[in-house]
Amino acid sequence: MQTKSQKPWLLVLTIGLGTLLNPLNSSMISVALTRMQHDFGLTFADASWLISVFYLASAAAQPVMGKLSDMFGPKRLFLAGLIIVATASALAPFSPNFTFLLGCRALQAVGSSTLFPSGMSMVRTSISEGQAKALATLSIFASTSAAFGPSIGGFLIESWDWPSIFVVNFPFIITGFILAIFILPNEGQGKIELKRIDFLGIGLFITSIIGLILFLLSIEDQIHWWALFIFLAAAIALYVYERKHHEPFIDINSLKRNPVVSLIYLQFICINLVYYCYFFGFPTFLQQVHHYSEKHTGLIMLALAGFGVIVAPIAGRMIDRHGSKPPLITGALILFIGTAMLLTLHEDSSLLWLLVIMAVLGMSNGFNNISMQTALYEHVRPEDTGSSSGLFQTSRYLGSILSSSLLGIAFNRHLDTQHLHNVALICLIFCLLVVILALRLPREKSRQHSE
Repeated sequence: MQTKSQKPWLLVLTIGLGTLLNPLNSSMISVALTRMQHDFGLTFADASWLISVFYLASAAAQPVMGKLSDMFGPKRLFLAGLIIVATASALAPFSPNFTFLLGCRALQAVGSSTLFPSGMSMVRTSISEGQAKALATLSIFASTSAAFGPSIGGFLIESWDWPSIFVVNFPFIITGFILAIFILPNEGQGKIELKRIDFLGIGLFITSIIGLILFLLSIEDQIHWWALFIFLAAAIALYVYERKHHEPFIDINSLKRNPVVSLIYLQFICINLVYYCYFFGFPTFLQQVHHYSEKHTGLIMLALAGFGVIVAPIAGRMIDRHGSKPPLITGALILFIGTAMLLTLHEDSSLLWLLVIMAVLGMSNGFNNISMQTALYEHVRPEDTGSSSGLFQTSRYLGSILSSSLLGIAFNRHLDTQHLHNVALICLIFCLLVVILALRLPREKSRQHSE
């Protein structure tokens, strides 16, 4: 493979242009929700499905695409993923109705979810020296695009309306596709074994999450008990089936063997639930309550995103010196404090005070993201890294989905500062759980692995 001896940075750049599409498109939507609500005549609960369907499709698609990458070759899957994202991005601006737009968002998520596992596979096989640096660079592509998505989206929507957040994908897609044809290695096609893909487990997972979302969104109005029944029935069936499946979508037996890791996943779900309530809630609050334009909303959101990026290297140095637990406790406490500060925000509060609160919440994200990932790797065996990373991503998606459901309940009828306080009060409960879980996390040297 030529990339082993020639310009590995070009391989990383090519893969990075693809892998940034999923986090970018998951975050730009936050500034577009208000405009889409008006254009399609939606409640906020309806619009929140644009968030949920993307994360749900991503959660289901990533493990499938990882195995398809092994079967058909990562380069083929990478190119196919770019084509799928291009198709969804081309169709979305012409959506005749909301259902069609939801389908485009799901298709966009499936295509962009193809790019990460296939890209990681090529980095592992094609770059021997400096592999850790290459992986860290790809992580910067993903985290930066996610952090600054609302700001990018704000400027685009202000100039060209919401379809522009789909059109903006094309420079990345076209450049990435051309580079991929010439740069990415042609690795051999593996054996096609579709039975390795846990289609039934994925189907039960999707059914259970959709049932949970439908139930949660019905709480404010007429409660849909049938949705709760679907959630419970599908969740129980998923648990029973995954315990016996050879290559499960969710490895129940591994979670039972390592309760510390299971609690890390729970903590990460709670962190993402709280953080994404603000990440998706603040833009809507700024536009609908304070009547800021999309461009100004995007600029204000830099306080949340920017401080997370600034603090991440500090958290990394703390981890190098003391392990994951001290920065994890720090992040948990900052998240609790930032959420409590949100209760001091009132109708006549200055923008400066809101920026301070957002900065504090952003700092918590800078500590929590890298600390949680390090804590996971400290408590799993090296041979379980791949499957554990997949469940870690699933935990992120679950937290994001639950945050959109919580916002759908709180912001559906009317939006004002009191409704934002209601969200903060609920989030405080989850913040307290995050602090407790951070405090009880054993240090690396005391971890126990089941052999």
